[in-house]
Amino acid sequence: MPSFDIASKLDAQLMDNAINVAKKDILNRWDFRDTKSTIEFNKKDLIVNVSTENDMRLEAILDAIHSRMLKQGLDPRGLDESKAHYPSGPMIKKDIKVRQGVEKETSKKILKDIKDSKIKVTAQIMDDIIRVSSKNINDLQAVIALCRKGEYEIPLQFINMK
Repeated sequence: MPSFDIASKLDAQLMDNAINVAKKDILNRWDFRDTKSTIEFNKKDLIVNVSTENDMRLEAILDAIHSRMLKQGLDPRGLDESKAHYPSGPMIKKDIKVRQGVEKETSKKILKDIKDSKIKVTAQIMDDIIRVSSKNINDLQAVIALCRKGEYEIPLQFINMK
């Protein structure tokens, strides 16, 4: 029976490349000369650590990271920026977590949208992915089109089409 998985994962190597290029862009900008701004990416924990002097520079750094992610083919919605920045002495620090996997609430919303569409498929949550199966490949493609139109806070990938 044909099936595919709905996942939400960012490639760690592409993310590392985007962060490194954004770091070079920031360090070469004239308004960041002689500042103590740093951008670091922890590949193991998938966390981007940003520290700088003020809010304006923090916003400029986040904008540079987002633009580099788009140029690398990564969706900036994959970053969890909900955690507020915090002061650390004269610096402002922000930890940005890279989202991996589809969260339970989002999974339930996707399942509800699939069931409400009345497409003849079977969808089930499996840890951090959603497996969709059907007897007809056209139904699977209709589900993919439905998910692409949907408004979810995370980027979705459709993998393991069998």
